[in-house]
Amino acid sequence: MSTKLFVGNLSYEVTSEELDDLFSQVGEVVSSYIVTDRITGRSRGFGFVEMVSAELAQAAIEQLHGQEFRGRNLVVNEAKPRPDRPRGGPDPYRPGGGRGRGGGGRRRSSRPPRW
Repeated sequence: MSTKLFVGNLSYEVTSEELDDLFSQVGEVVSSYIVTDRITGRSRGFGFVEMVSAELAQAAIEQLHGQEFRGRNLVVNEAKPRPDRPRGGPDPYRPGGGRGRGGGGRRRSSRPPRW
């Protein structure tokens, strides 16, 4: 069974191919990717590598955690599962509930309108 690893403190210029090459020195890599910013497309400085087995993943952690790569010391550990986030529904920071319902109108003063 494959095991996914978190790789942090990456230089912003590192590509997923370089990450794949680095971890291939330890053992067979299933996949690797760098997380990028949605708007700019720039690397966010971390990524994930999926190793073929848990034993190879543990060996990669022992060999590469703290090792210098492209001017930075790598942080390598087992990736934690992504937490479930609720989708939709009321937003406590937006008046009027969920999306598309609008706010509650503008705030009116206590004085009667001047006609």
